[in-house]
Amino acid sequence: MQPRATRHLFVTGGVASSLGKGLTASSLGQLLTSRGLRVTMQKLDPYLNVDPGTMNPFQHGEVFVTEDGAETDLDVGHYERFLDRDLPGRANVTTGQVYSTVIAKERRGEYLGDTVQVIPHITNEIKERIRALAEPDASGVSPDVVITEVGGTVGDIESLPFLEAVRQVRHDVGRDNCFFLHVSLVPYLAPSGELKTKPTQHSVAALRNIGIQPDALVLRADRQIPEGLKRKISLMCDVDTDGVVAAPDAPSIYDIPRVLHREGLDAYVVRRLGLPFRDVDWAVWGDLLDRVHHPDETVRIALVGKYIDLPDAYLSVTEALRSGGFAHRARVDITWVPSDECETPAGASAALEGVDGVLIPGGFGVRGIEGKVGAVRHARTRGIPLLGLCLGLQCMVIETARHLAGLEGANSSEFDPRAPHPVISTMAEQVDVVAGERDMGGTMRLGSWPAVLGEGTVVARAYGAREVTERHRHRYEVNNAYRQRLEEAGLVVGGTSSRCR
Repeated sequence: MQPRATRHLFVTGGVASSLGKGLTASSLGQLLTSRGLRVTMQKLDPYLNVDPGTMNPFQHGEVFVTEDGAETDLDVGHYERFLDRDLPGRANVTTGQVYSTVIAKERRGEYLGDTVQVIPHITNEIKERIRALAEPDASGVSPDVVITEVGGTVGDIESLPFLEAVRQVRHDVGRDNCFFLHVSLVPYLAPSGELKTKPTQHSVAALRNIGIQPDALVLRADRQIPEGLKRKISLMCDVDTDGVVAAPDAPSIYDIPRVLHREGLDAYVVRRLGLPFRDVDWAVWGDLLDRVHHPDETVRIALVGKYIDLPDAYLSVTEALRSGGFAHRARVDITWVPSDECETPAGASAALEGVDGVLIPGGFGVRGIEGKVGAVRHARTRGIPLLGLCLGLQCMVIETARHLAGLEGANSSEFDPRAPHPVISTMAEQVDVVAGERDMGGTMRLGSWPAVLGEGTVVARAYGAREVTERHRHRYEVNNAYRQRLEEAGLVVGGTSSRCR
């Protein structure tokens, strides 16, 4: 039997950033998966960084770490959550990666004296990375659909090589095996009381100017879009009426698949690409939506962080909190607390009043650390459930050392290299990086690591297992030289890794 050709679906965006291309792509991926199709996803990012690992969270938001140890865009996290599967590091492609590879090839003489140019060398490298996602997996099965989100906005100079590359992919794999979905804004102008189509028309014109005719449009708006307006956009942008989809703001991100399905987007994609048609199985997603909208209780969790002005900096953490709530039919209300507010006992008491639990996430640098330690002490002394992730766990160890183990001046060597008691220290394999002798980017402990959990510990009960894996992203760890004193003071070491030194 002849294997089906993998179809490629490209998602672009126009008019403005932050319209929800990633969530649109993820939702469509979920719908196609629910139709029994094998789907994988990828994000093309136009920035020059090799990966987002060294970017300020205020500029880029969260860095999402894959199982295989890649630092990727936060949209890859959306893809994993909506598809319910792990994605490889190659699911995120950046301009920095592409140019680094092309220049390295040029230095090795692989281009046989060619003048290296954006076309064809850069675009060919991009196409190779797109096609790599269509290759068979470890079990020899190829995906039915590869959904590729092109970052940025049509018209950005940085995005042009990626858009040219995806235009060429349609030529390479055949038009019947390719689908272009464009996400655009339909703004509402209050003074005139109108939804305006002109921004979308200009956005599609810009896309067509570089050789891409969208097969479907997802129209983002803060309200319902009348059928007459959709027909106008269909005519002016030369897109089938069935391919013009309204996506007004939804009550939650988990409602978006239902919105797109109601508009018929997934059925239209399946028809256009000639994919096997099967109805969407709503059993799992429908149960999730019931839990999202009909919880039995509400739990209030304080998230004490230093980047809370940009909630996307903690996206996976907040979605994990909410997902944990869904599992127990509980709504999780997150209270955002700047860590600086918890530096004093009075400040911590005021900021954390009335919460059911406290979560302290990861981060870098000394700013806000004493506030995190203050939040730990407040939670510990009042018996409030507390979870520390990465730097949050380190702050819990520092607080234990200072106030239970009697180690005055205990700190992390990251914040105070001369601390009398460095209970958190640089990992052995990271000493040369911290000293500036090796590259900073991509050199932390990254990706999935095994953990052996202590019998009868809270974490073992939570996992329901003694051996698990967890994703890491750090350069510092608990100093084993202080382990005995910390345990004598009451700290329980709930898990260790045989791979750690």
